[in-house]
Amino acid sequence: MTDLAFTVLDISPEPYAAAPNLFARLRITESSGEPVHAIALRCQVRIEPRRRAYTAEEKTDLADLFGVASRWGETLRPVLWTQTSTMVPGFTGSADVDLPLPCTYDFEVAAAKYLQALGGGEVPLSLLFSGTVFTRGLTGFGVEQIPWHLEAAHRMPVRVWRELMDAYFPNSGWIRLDRETLRRLGRFRSERAMTDWGQVFDALLPAEELEGSL
Repeated sequence: MTDLAFTVLDISPEPYAAAPNLFARLRITESSGEPVHAIALRCQVRIEPRRRAYTAEEKTDLADLFGVASRWGETLRPVLWTQTSTMVPGFTGSADVDLPLPCTYDFEVAAAKYLQALGGGEVPLSLLFSGTVFTRGLTGFGVEQIPWHLEAAHRMPVRVWRELMDAYFPNSGWIRLDRETLRRLGRFRSERAMTDWGQVFDALLPAEELEGSL
């Protein structure tokens, strides 16, 4: 039987992907001396909001997710960020591998909303591992399941996520609208020959609200 352990060495942006991704650099250690032929690795990444402190501004911005701060003792629960997988090539002893972490900038997604609300500091993460380990068996390959209790904690700097989003969506964000609203906004923009969506919202928002946001 293998004896596996996982450590997160670092999380960094992937600069050349077609869609925004982070890479978690994992160190996988096998302590029994059993050669590992391959691992079909799966990972669930959760944000652990209880494991950090928050400024007054962050508490205000997170009210949509967790309610008012006075209720956070009940409402501050882990947030699922992403689920991902990768194939780990064979090794003996230990190996370092990159685990892709797909990201979104859609503010309707709880994890993106949480990350956007943070002004700085670190994001407390838990990586929960599962999957299949292929080893040397009595008649060829042996197959084992990764125990469900294997996980790793990591505190990712907020700037890492911001650097990724700035690279793919500089000075912009995403808002999801229903099709009818989007159609009406598109007609409004076309009738006034506006060149971008920022002009549409500037025209629709009261002037005093725009001044107050500057």
